[in-house]
Amino acid sequence: MTSSTFTRLDTFIHDFETIVNIDSASGNLAGIQRVAQFFQKRFSAIGLETELLFLSDKKVPCLQARTRQAAKPFDFMFLGHMDTVFPQGEVKKRPFSIQGNQALGPGVCDMKGGLLVVLHAVEQLKAKGLLDQLSLCIAFNGDEETGSEASKNWIKTLAKESRRALVFEPCRPGYHVVTQRKGGGWFQVTVTGQEAHAGADPEKGANAVVEIAHQIVAINGLNDPEQGTSAQVTVVHGGDKVNIIPATANAMVDIRIAKIAEKKRVETFFDCLPQKTILDGVTLTVSGQVDRPPMEPTPASRDLLKQLVDQGKTLGVDIHSISTGGCSDGNFVSASGTPTIDGLGLVGANSHRQDEYVELASIPVMVNLITNLVADYLAL
Repeated sequence: MTSSTFTRLDTFIHDFETIVNIDSASGNLAGIQRVAQFFQKRFSAIGLETELLFLSDKKVPCLQARTRQAAKPFDFMFLGHMDTVFPQGEVKKRPFSIQGNQALGPGVCDMKGGLLVVLHAVEQLKAKGLLDQLSLCIAFNGDEETGSEASKNWIKTLAKESRRALVFEPCRPGYHVVTQRKGGGWFQVTVTGQEAHAGADPEKGANAVVEIAHQIVAINGLNDPEQGTSAQVTVVHGGDKVNIIPATANAMVDIRIAKIAEKKRVETFFDCLPQKTILDGVTLTVSGQVDRPPMEPTPASRDLLKQLVDQGKTLGVDIHSISTGGCSDGNFVSASGTPTIDGLGLVGANSHRQDEYVELASIPVMVNLITNLVADYLAL
């Protein structure tokens, strides 16, 4: 096996401070573009072909880079996102900082640290003279935190053109990478009834809140822990005044599935709801879908995991795998049939929170892990 020694920690930290201190919420297109241009400059400097894309009518900035001799299928696809969940001004409140053995700041874990793992691993491959032997594509999108609506078809296309994919969402504490993710989506159930005076003539009304309550009980029956399916009613609205029978009510439902076969069962259930109202005088409509397929392990992804575990041993760390209920763009890649390992960014936790952090000790480990994995592939 090939072994690498990472000697550019100071450069990594400087780069980290630079990109974390750029506000880049999903709606902040200018900030996302600044992050993309930082990486575009560095990738171009080592000879990659780069293109800054502006996808959909929203013009979401996305960065595509590939080795110049890249023949399809690509040997590897490296995937990450440049947007964060934090609003404009968050950087001013809590800029990048180092406290003890941790780095902190907006998006430091989810997932600007992972983007830098890609950059420094690719620069390390270049320094070793290996990059020119590789067919590699890199995709950094700017709308993952809002569902990747603009970029998901682009990601799927690249995935189908790649032999294997590495996704650089944060690695979990203890060097746990992600080999399985639930898929999911959202549904909104809306009931329209008839308002009436709650005291004088309630019989003239059709209570939308009562109907939505019946439907919530039915939705709860979708839960199937053995199949890994959850259906959680998370937001409910209905009624306006205490003395008026409510004419409208709605409920938002978060759906997670561990198996692709459950997608049809869940969507059929919601398709049939309008015909299953309980009260007279009400109508029911449904919008939404299961739009992220589950990321399920395959024999090929298990083989890729074994290679990572073996590389981890040479670096003195034990790599483990986990399943998670959260979604990422790795769901789209895996569903395209490409062997996929996720969670290959820096080790960290508390994503989407103000106490988000990464472990500084994981920087050389994760950069070397990816460098060595690719180098060993080229040695085969």
